[in-house]
Amino acid sequence: MTRDAQYFRLACRICAELGAQMVKTYYCPEDFETVTASCPVPIVMAGGKKLPELEALTMAWNAIQQGASGVDMGRNIFQSDAPKAMMQAIAGVVHKNLKPKEAFDLYETLKEQGKEKSIRRG
Repeated sequence: MTRDAQYFRLACRICAELGAQMVKTYYCPEDFETVTASCPVPIVMAGGKKLPELEALTMAWNAIQQGASGVDMGRNIFQSDAPKAMMQAIAGVVHKNLKPKEAFDLYETLKEQGKEKSIRRG
């Protein structure tokens, strides 16, 4: 599958015209804003392959800044070293407009807090 804005613009628009009330699609680094602008329904970015945490947070932030209504991440959360912390960092990007570095710092802090809790329980 070609992952470029031209393909995604057409595919997302077709999905909306066929009745989709929301479209989930992959992020493309070039011209993603044209994908979101050309689709009459909300776009949710698919997480794609597992990336290092900062890269995943950056991709999510870029998608939101370029018009995505949200993100739908699986691997980038569940395969993270600290899934709960990553989920909260992603939520910070989407709902609190945290920049990638701020979200990564939140992730690191929550990850360490989670380690401390597990040590105390053990």
